Amino acid sequence: MNNNALVIRGGRPLRGAVGIQGAKNSVLPILAATVMGGGEQVVRRCPQLSDVESTFHILRYLGCRVRREGDAVAVDPRPMDRCDVPDRLMREMRSSVVFLGAILTRSGEACMSFPGGCELGPRPIDLHLSALRALGAEIFETGGNLICRGHHMVGREVNLTFPSVGATENIMLAACGASGVTRITNAAREPEIEDLQHFLRAMGARVEGAGSSTVVIEGGYALHAAEHAILPDRIAAATYLAAGAAAGGTVTVEDVCPEHLSTVTSILAEAGCEVRAGHTHITLHRDTPLRAVRPVRTMPYPGFPTDAQSPLMAVAAHAEGTSVFVENIFENRFRHVGELARMGADIKVAGRVAVVCGVPRLYGAHVRATDLRGGAALLVAALSAEGESRLTGLRHLDRGYEAPEQRLAALGADIRRVEEPDAGAGGSVRRAAGGACD
Repeated sequence: MNNNALVIRGGRPLRGAVGIQGAKNSVLPILAATVMGGGEQVVRRCPQLSDVESTFHILRYLGCRVRREGDAVAVDPRPMDRCDVPDRLMREMRSSVVFLGAILTRSGEACMSFPGGCELGPRPIDLHLSALRALGAEIFETGGNLICRGHHMVGREVNLTFPSVGATENIMLAACGASGVTRITNAAREPEIEDLQHFLRAMGARVEGAGSSTVVIEGGYALHAAEHAILPDRIAAATYLAAGAAAGGTVTVEDVCPEHLSTVTSILAEAGCEVRAGHTHITLHRDTPLRAVRPVRTMPYPGFPTDAQSPLMAVAAHAEGTSVFVENIFENRFRHVGELARMGADIKVAGRVAVVCGVPRLYGAHVRATDLRGGAALLVAALSAEGESRLTGLRHLDRGYEAPEQRLAALGADIRRVEEPDAGAGGSVRRAAGGACD
């Protein structure tokens, strides 16, 4: 995968419907939670992503049995005989830290290194560690490793100074193994937190309040086998809507929760797109020039999602007027700006603020993804650009998007995935079904 590239010939309007994968940000903590159950856990609508594969590697290393049949994954945690996660597996993705709370509940102890993932600036896990210590876990940091013991954790009130999604998830998992009641205040409110609650309840856990700022967990109950379907990926849906806005045409994203995307669709409507939401779908139509939008400020849910900021910036790059993006979550979320500039975008960055002066058109270029959502922004931009673009760094894109070239080709995009040749060697081409390839 690492040597692959996407070749996109832009300027073709997109038309049609695209089904949305299960949510990356939901499936990873749910897969981690499977280790706590007393029987086989079945997770449906599980997307085929490299981050999901990395999670399988961790589960198998711990001793769990994992098998996939289509979009359904069965995890049997009963053979689990380890409570450590090696550095090579932790480095593959940032969200691997959520295994900490799950392993503590299952084994009473855990050992792992600090996690990896996209380089978006400091994302300290001190909120995770301080919360687990509040529940009675002993945590020692030595040589880049975390050694944790939590055989006698006790529920209590945990107040988060920031509504961190990962910290909320980790506390929920650890609290299932603590005696008594844990109350999380200032909890993250993202839909993915609610999805985790649904799965924990299916296993027999007593959890309530997810989706609000207070989550209450009554721990100490035996957990059993369960089955759960992952909710739709709202960020993938936002990306395909942004692609339709940038390229023009009519795009419908299916099997989505429109209320989860309201902040994104309101910005796209302001940009000049016609947006219609049904019960489980959203249709976007654009055949007129894009307009600049009011300042976009990323915030914890229900505010504008930081993960959608990059694709929406690619839309604003060729809108009439000036748009401003303020990034309040990750300080290095603008790493894609330099690559957009290679395509002709006019964007100035000062700290956490990006000022986007729309240009009449973007041009195809050889660009490289340096993080997951930045790669999505470059893909969106390439679909609207004149000429051919070559997008490399697909290992980032493949972490969060399931077969994006196939979905976009089905909408009429001229896109194909190719194998980057080694020095002196020719490369092979894998054509996406439905795409127009020369």
